[in-house]
Amino acid sequence: LPMFHWGKWKKRMGASASAAKRPVFDEREDVNFDHFQILRAIGKGSFGKVCIVQKRDTEKMYAMKYMNKQQCIERDEVRNVFRELEILQEIEHVFLVNLWYSFQDEEDMFMVVDLLLGGDLRYHLQQNVQFTEETVRLYICEMALALDYLRSQHIIHRDVKPDNILLDEQGHAHLTDFNIATIIRDGERATALAGTKPYMAPEIFHSFMNGGTGYSFEVDWWSLGIMAYELLRGWRPYDIHSSNPVESLVQLFSTVSVQYSSTWSKEMIALLRKV
Repeated sequence: LPMFHWGKWKKRMGASASAAKRPVFDEREDVNFDHFQILRAIGKGSFGKVCIVQKRDTEKMYAMKYMNKQQCIERDEVRNVFRELEILQEIEHVFLVNLWYSFQDEEDMFMVVDLLLGGDLRYHLQQNVQFTEETVRLYICEMALALDYLRSQHIIHRDVKPDNILLDEQGHAHLTDFNIATIIRDGERATALAGTKPYMAPEIFHSFMNGGTGYSFEVDWWSLGIMAYELLRGWRPYDIHSSNPVESLVQLFSTVSVQYSSTWSKEMIALLRKV
């Protein structure tokens, strides 16, 4: 199997990164695997395996995600990986999971990102954590700041859901996984059917069905609203699963009305109605 044109990619990334405040392929510091000490494995992510590492010179801790290049080709994920790298290289925000270094060897490619040890929100839902309104409000505010920042960078995330929000040790929320994110320039609209069905906005399905006008940044706010409801109640406002055909979902949104809990404050219900 011929090698990827990783060299070309590196040159391109290096060239575009040189002007950025935080280059990923830093020409002054040619970071590679040997610059890190692996401490322990912490599981699998969408990108591949994940472990906790420490950079030898600074002793700073990170998460290192790595994926086999051959597998990447076989699963037809090359485009998504490049897209994610391209996006992550250009962005940095306190409520995102930020990329600090990326490099490769013969077999694997590596992404070194913020280490967040508080677990993802899906894990906490599965542990039947009772989220208070105050906590959910905090998550909504932090994700609102992250989404506002992404909009300023012309990015639609398209996969906001509990699985993709990691907590740090202080309990703050950070958005991760830009695998299916897209960049849209002024006035453009996205049209692809992309996302996780239970969290996808109606206009994504409409666009797919009717070849409508497409959709824009507001679809991420819909996902945030679905997620906030789920955190407060333990289940989602619409009974949607990945297996549901798109046609039935378009119908469902026009017939089902969302039921809000009588125990929630008027302010929280007003906030959820807005998103």
